[in-house]
Amino acid sequence: MDKLKLAFYWAASCGGCEIAVLDINEKILDVVAKADIVFWPVAMDIKYKDVEKMPDKGIDVCFFNGAIRNSENEEMAKLLRRKSKVLVAFGSCACDGDVVGLGNLWNREKIFERVYFETPSTKNSMNVTPQVRYQEAILSGKLPPKGSSFLFNKAVCDECPREKKDRKISSIKRIYEINDDFKTCFIDQGVICMGPATRGGCGAQCLNANIPCTGCGGPAPRVSDQGAAMISALASIITDEKVIDQIVDPIGTFYKYSLARSILRRRVMHE
Repeated sequence: MDKLKLAFYWAASCGGCEIAVLDINEKILDVVAKADIVFWPVAMDIKYKDVEKMPDKGIDVCFFNGAIRNSENEEMAKLLRRKSKVLVAFGSCACDGDVVGLGNLWNREKIFERVYFETPSTKNSMNVTPQVRYQEAILSGKLPPKGSSFLFNKAVCDECPREKKDRKISSIKRIYEINDDFKTCFIDQGVICMGPATRGGCGAQCLNANIPCTGCGGPAPRVSDQGAAMISALASIITDEKVIDQIVDPIGTFYKYSLARSILRRRVMHE
């Protein structure tokens, strides 16, 4: 018996319906044993043109979730209706419009202004909007000089709002072991924060969420080895060399993101 052909598509949605499918956990294996999933943008690399090439009614069942909010959503709904024997309106958004449908209270221009100018999810002081045309710098030859960098030229510490105090620590602590006042520098409280050795530009988002920097931005400006720079910084403020032994995972702490480009590079394994 030929396996069924299933498809899943999300239009204007939050992705919750996709999660609901995955929430069947290991039983997804029972599904794929009896059916081939031929189209699922959230989980598979497949293009619209591939769907267009499928025979009409070639998909047995398509689960279509999300509301129809724009022309792309509408086009895909019609395409999948043509390619599927059964098209299921899957979830509240597909059936009733749901939260996305509240956009019907305004026109397109008002929604655009609301999203990009009035309540943007990121700071947009320059009122930047999506562009319908663009120039490709590589093809036009407008490349920066060799060695140019577009990276932020300060460390995370320069962006951190926490107060730096005496910078002397007598013990190393984990974050759950301190009574954080949400104001004082983590290092002053004995918690290792990679801010001094890490390149900024992130707006110190972790620090603003009361989480120490873990170093994901890579080495700070003029720092060749991120871990060594942080170890050096700590060595200058630790009051007792025995404190170093309190660091639980030195490599994971100082080289979580940069071991491969450090002076250590990798562990030497002897046969």
